[in-house]
Amino acid sequence: MNAAPLLEVHELTKRFGGLVAVNQVSFNVASGEILGILGPNGAGKTTLFNLLTGFIRADRGRVRLRTRELSRQTPAQMVRLGVARTFQLCRPFVGLSVLENVMVPCYSPRGLATGEAPRQRALRLLDDVGLGQRVHLPSELLAYGDQRRLEIARALATDPELLLLDEPFAGLGSSEIEPLSALIRRLHEERGLTILIIEHKLREFMQLVQRVVALDFGEVIAEGSAEEIVRNPKVIEAYIGRTEADLALA
Repeated sequence: MNAAPLLEVHELTKRFGGLVAVNQVSFNVASGEILGILGPNGAGKTTLFNLLTGFIRADRGRVRLRTRELSRQTPAQMVRLGVARTFQLCRPFVGLSVLENVMVPCYSPRGLATGEAPRQRALRLLDDVGLGQRVHLPSELLAYGDQRRLEIARALATDPELLLLDEPFAGLGSSEIEPLSALIRRLHEERGLTILIIEHKLREFMQLVQRVVALDFGEVIAEGSAEEIVRNPKVIEAYIGRTEADLALA
């Protein structure tokens, strides 16, 4: 008998005026899984993340973390329930050091519940993500790749059960992507974190995730393993267009 999923998303729908950004999206995320959300620009991926983390509310549908209904929770309430996220654009707390940036979420209810002193917890997390030698640097002076690591450390400081990563490789050079991918993989393996990830860099994305949900125009068009998704005609069409897809599949 299969264990109940950690996260259940059922017929989630969000409209902005006449635009249906997310349309009856349903999928489950198993505990300890790395699930990828794939789709071209405008497919509804970030809107979906915003729905899942309480930044916007759905028009219909439901989201459950285990048995807890999440559809009406605020972002702060979501953090208390064990859901953390990063964003497409890095936004460190300007004027605070790298260490202070991570100490702030260490004072969250879940962070304090670990019983670890916030300063020591922040230092340990920064060491875990490879920023142990930069703790006293003003956060805005970090290289962009290191700001990505800082974002992950801040999210981890809330002791999440589910971590959502919104395009963690965006803006990074090829030499920065593999070390960050290795970090995400290590955090997943060592902590048993359940991870939901959006990414446009397909090669790195497909090597990282265990299963993929593909979106186009706000709807789920395919779901399966990375190998199945890259061969799916609907996914190929969504990425390279109908004419090119016909040629590719001929």
